[in-house]
Amino acid sequence: MTRIYIAGHRGMVGGAILRRMQARQSDGEDLTLITRTHAELDLTNQAAVRDFMQSETPEIVILAAAKVGGIVANNSYPADFIYENMMIECNVIHQAFSAGVTRLLQLGSSCIYPRSAPQPMREDALLTGVLEPTNEPYAIAKIAGIKLCESYNRQHGTDFRSIMPTNLYGPGDNFHPENSHVLPALIRRFHEAVEEGRNEVVIWGSGTPRREFLHVDDMAEASLFVLDLPHEEYISNTKPMLSHINVGSGTDVSILELAQTVADITGFTGNIELDTSKPDGTMRKLMDVSRLAKMGWTARIGLREGIEDSYRWYLENRETARG
Repeated sequence: MTRIYIAGHRGMVGGAILRRMQARQSDGEDLTLITRTHAELDLTNQAAVRDFMQSETPEIVILAAAKVGGIVANNSYPADFIYENMMIECNVIHQAFSAGVTRLLQLGSSCIYPRSAPQPMREDALLTGVLEPTNEPYAIAKIAGIKLCESYNRQHGTDFRSIMPTNLYGPGDNFHPENSHVLPALIRRFHEAVEEGRNEVVIWGSGTPRREFLHVDDMAEASLFVLDLPHEEYISNTKPMLSHINVGSGTDVSILELAQTVADITGFTGNIELDTSKPDGTMRKLMDVSRLAKMGWTARIGLREGIEDSYRWYLENRETARG
């Protein structure tokens, strides 16, 4: 029996991974899935994480727990974003090592790359330039997570892996009006405009920045694909100090095009206005996913299909999803 701890199982990504693991159980795999809510285990508490790891003795750890948010949240709470994420990573990764965990998968973010990184962004663009100021604290924390995994691998011979997803969306997303990412924010905004009979929706910025999106179910599949890779295959496709792997769809869309798609799916037929006084953020963020494709995995869920799925989930869970 394999004991697997999924940190962050109530989040969008962790929840999708948990569903995949439960499906494996149903298919007959001998797995013990270990989860804890934030109320049960504060991952920023070193002693609590140490005691948990020593008592539960997981063999595999999937670190999907993080403090996340959009531009507004990152700008408003920079200290919270860098402190909480670094503490989570330090505690989980170190205590996993101390407890003898045989394999760990850490999930990061595409914001680790420099603001002016050549597009599409390759893994070797890491630490080659200045980060996007609006989410620099979060990005630095995620870079630290990569380097923690690599450093434990180099010094202690562990098998700790890192994957860097692009913008994720889907069931379990955060639809809070201020703290959500762009896609769930647009879904809520356009839906409420239809509900209230408004004929105008305002979106932030110029509409020209381009973003890549990946459905969370694709992300969960990619996570388990990388986790399941034989150690020799993983290290043969990475480097000791450049071991992280990009995960994305390999295609991008402008924010205005995204808004138009969401408007169509939600049934909004009014005007889309651009508030150019608001920040655009990085003008383009497209991942180079050739490293993962070479290993044998590519995304399968198209953007429109994925947004339709996300919108259905929002309609079914509006009371809890609205924040």
